[in-house]
Amino acid sequence: MSPDTVDLTRLEAFGSVAVVAVADGAGRSDAVTAVERTVAEFDQACSRFRDDSELSALNASSGTTVRVGPVLLEAVSAALRAARLTGGVVDPTVGRAMIAIGYDRDFAELEGLVADSRALGSVPGWQTVSLDLEGRTIRTAPGVMLDLGATAKALAADRAAARAWEAAGSGVLVSFGGDLAIAGPAPADGWRVRVTDDHRAGVEAPGQSISLRSGGLATSSTFVRRWRTDSGVAHHLLDPSTGRPADGVWRTVSVAAASCLDANIASTAAIIRSEPAQAWLESLGLPARLVHIDGSVRHVAGWPADEDDLPAISISEATPA
Repeated sequence: MSPDTVDLTRLEAFGSVAVVAVADGAGRSDAVTAVERTVAEFDQACSRFRDDSELSALNASSGTTVRVGPVLLEAVSAALRAARLTGGVVDPTVGRAMIAIGYDRDFAELEGLVADSRALGSVPGWQTVSLDLEGRTIRTAPGVMLDLGATAKALAADRAAARAWEAAGSGVLVSFGGDLAIAGPAPADGWRVRVTDDHRAGVEAPGQSISLRSGGLATSSTFVRRWRTDSGVAHHLLDPSTGRPADGVWRTVSVAAASCLDANIASTAAIIRSEPAQAWLESLGLPARLVHIDGSVRHVAGWPADEDDLPAISISEATPA
C-alpha cells in the first residue's frame, strides 16, 4: 500500500518502508523529524528484537511487576484492548509461539534462511497480563512473552501522524509498512492510496487505488513476512487457538477505520477469523477489501468496488444457497 500521486519522503522504520507525505510540502522536514522521533521511541519501548528494549526487559521479568515508560504502557494497553475487542483472536501473548515458528529475529535476518520450526508454542492468553495505568506497571504470568507486532506499529502510525501534523502545520499521511494514519486536512482530492498485497509493491502491482481523507487504513497479509521453516512456509499472523500461522481463506485484508490502530486490529482479526470475517466486518460497519486465496476480491461495508484489478465476487455468489 503506497500513496501514488504526491511527493513523498521514504525511510526505514520497524523493519519496513515508512512513507511521510505532507499536504503543504514546506513543512515536510519538520514532519519527517517528528516521525523519526516517534519511530525511535516505539522501537526502544516495544521491539522484541532489541536486547535493550523495555519489552525485552518485561519479557525477561519472570512474573514480577515491572515499572515501564509511557510508550510501552500505552502499547500494551492497546494490545489488551485489541484482545478484548476480538475475543482473544488478536492476542499479545503469542511471543513464545512466534519464536517456536522461527520468528526469533528481525524479519530481514530471516530472508534466505531456513528457520528451525520448534515444538508448538503455547499462547497463554491475554488475561495473564496485568496492567496498572495509574501506577505505570505491568506484570505478566511467569513464562509469558509478549509480541506487540499486531498493534504497536499501527499505534505508532497514529501517534506519528498527530505529531507530524502539529510540527508541519498542515495535513499529513504517515505509513509504516502499509499501516497508514492521516492527521489534519487532506488535499482537495484526498490522499490517493494504492492498496495491494505487499506495501513494497509499486503502483503497477495488481490492486486498487482509493482516496482517503481521514482516519486510518491497515492491510494484513499472509503473502508478506513469510519465511521458510524445516516444516514448510510460515507467516507472522498467528492463530492464538493453535499457536501456528493462521490457515484461512483470505490472503490479504485491508480495513479503513477511525484510526490506524482500529483498522489494524480488524484486518489482523479478519485474517485469523477466516470466512466469518466478511460478515463480522459488515456487522461492525468497517469498510474492507478482502482478497481470497483464489485471487478474487470482496468489497464490504461501503468499500468502493470500482478500479479494482482483481475479479470481484458478490456476497450472494460467495455464499452457497
